[in-house]
Amino acid sequence: MTTTLRTALAATFAALVLAACQTLLPVYNVNDAAVSTASGKHPTAGQVRSAIITAGTSLGWHVVDAGPGRLEGTLHLRTHTAVVDIPYSAARYSIVYRSSEDLQAADGKIHKNYNGWVQNLDRQIRTELSRL
Repeated sequence: MTTTLRTALAATFAALVLAACQTLLPVYNVNDAAVSTASGKHPTAGQVRSAIITAGTSLGWHVVDAGPGRLEGTLHLRTHTAVVDIPYSAARYSIVYRSSEDLQAADGKIHKNYNGWVQNLDRQIRTELSRL
């Protein structure tokens, strides 16, 4: 194998590895997820709010009030920041992308880690709600 061919193969491999590390995916949102509890009882909007805050805080999200029936969640990890809107009621909640830093968001796509963070938040919210 010639040196030129080896260099070309090495460059191609490096480019593929770099591309795999920076995969962009469509932004994942949770839209109008139904609130359900293990007891089958219907919680109040205040209980849903508390469950969302508890879930987010347990995962490192900073969750604050953003108006009636709305929370804002912010996650800072290393150099990355993700901000989501979390509208809620006694019956439903959503987790919707608002903004980010250092997550390469553009044209409805974002770094793959963001989607995992939102999926984890959704799973933890469901866990907290099931305890009501």
